[in-house]
Amino acid sequence: MFQDKYLNAAHAVARHLDTHTEQIDAAARAIADALASGGALYTAEVGHCNQHDWVNRAGGLAAIRHFSFAVNVNDALPKKLMDRPRAGDDAGMQVDLENVRHAVRVSRLRAGDVLLVGSVSGRNRVPVELALACRAKGVKVVGFTSFVYTKDAVPLHPSGKRLIDVVDFPIDIGAPYGDAAVKLEGYDDPLLPVSGVGAIMAGWMIFERVMETLAARGTPAAVFMSYNRAGGEKALQETKDLCDARGY
Repeated sequence: MFQDKYLNAAHAVARHLDTHTEQIDAAARAIADALASGGALYTAEVGHCNQHDWVNRAGGLAAIRHFSFAVNVNDALPKKLMDRPRAGDDAGMQVDLENVRHAVRVSRLRAGDVLLVGSVSGRNRVPVELALACRAKGVKVVGFTSFVYTKDAVPLHPSGKRLIDVVDFPIDIGAPYGDAAVKLEGYDDPLLPVSGVGAIMAGWMIFERVMETLAARGTPAAVFMSYNRAGGEKALQETKDLCDARGY
């Protein structure tokens, strides 16, 4: 055991992932099949923005790309008028969910692609709506969440569903209820979250299997090497060129 309590908590997450590999394997097969068939691989937010760890990283897949969106409308009003009710077809419209659906409609997402998305508790509206909109378009969705947390979390999406209910491949990232995992003297509640550790590790476990699968098929994936190694600039360009030409 480590002397540091947080290291022990992170080690517990690693042990958990090591005994929950079935869905990790299934997600990896789906991604490998998608890439080999001309599909794309995207990652949206997987909880606290740690999905950036997977993109443009040395030793990582060149094919994985960010999926994000923002809708900005400049229509400020006096406070008295801010909450006027909507009328007609817009009555009852939930703007955040409508923005998600619009983003998916106008994006480059296509049937056969794979999207990674996450919510630690699984209860939040936007990740659930994103998964629903993507699956309706024929996109496979890998969802990173805590199975322990989500079973007791009250869903916020109007469907009453949690992320675990609406993805093709739910990945249990091993975080406890509430995410914080360390008891420290002088504090009533647990501290120090482990969801980021679990999600990052689970993602890299998936990508390891994707790389192995594609290599076993005779078409190894384009993978980045460190730009800061000798020859890094040339290798980076070669990797980008291969990925652009082949798709992965």
